[in-house]
Amino acid sequence: MSDRATYTNGHHESALRSHQRRTAADSAGYLLPYLRPGLSLLDVGCGPGTITADLANIVAPGSVTAVDQFADVLDAARTEAQQRNLSNISFATADVGRLDMADDTFDVVHAHQVLQHLADPVRALREMRRVCTPGGIVAARDADYAGFVWFPRLAALDFWRDIYQQAARANGGEPDAGRRLLSWALEAGFDDVTPTGSLWCFATDEAREWWGGMWADRILHSGIAADILRFGLATPAQLEEIAQAWRDWAAAKDGWLAIPNGEIIRRA
Repeated sequence: MSDRATYTNGHHESALRSHQRRTAADSAGYLLPYLRPGLSLLDVGCGPGTITADLANIVAPGSVTAVDQFADVLDAARTEAQQRNLSNISFATADVGRLDMADDTFDVVHAHQVLQHLADPVRALREMRRVCTPGGIVAARDADYAGFVWFPRLAALDFWRDIYQQAARANGGEPDAGRRLLSWALEAGFDDVTPTGSLWCFATDEAREWWGGMWADRILHSGIAADILRFGLATPAQLEEIAQAWRDWAAAKDGWLAIPNGEIIRRA
């Protein structure tokens, strides 16, 4: 059995639009105090590589190995590195549950929004620890969909969250991973775990336009849309209603959205 469930989000342009906006500052702030020049770092599930590139800048002249299960998204990550003139990143396809890497290889092993998509996140954490040097850092951060909070309240967005969670679980993942990270780490045999949490908040005109427009497209055209229809969780007309609700939320001058994220740091 694969340790990775079916990837619910897919790699439609609208999904990549979400991932390409992420930075180390807004997505890995809990990890940054532990980083310094010269460290070797493994970025698991690197996606289009914007966080990876930021981390590579921080640890340079140390090396970064960026891995993802999907070769096509690695092309986007390579382009990101080339555009930033970064030469300390190497790329490879890999399954986090079965890393083809020697024990005690990396000073830091990092995964952002990865464990929620895995059939066996505990095994993945064990693999991350295995390839981390003694005294090194294993770090993971994941969102918690049940904790999403927004204003104004729109019934179609409540429905969106419900069917997203159902689709993610039908695909073998856990969309409320943020609250589970500490539990999974303890089950994986981790000790000396530092659990924290942080929020993404979208409330400015620009942020609402980006987030609302991105999800209006995603719910109609991305992998999650196909899965929702395939599982019979909504009709095409209901997906259109959700898309319009995201546009309405984005247009609201008092629109506000917060996404909680769980985080763990473990010294290997």
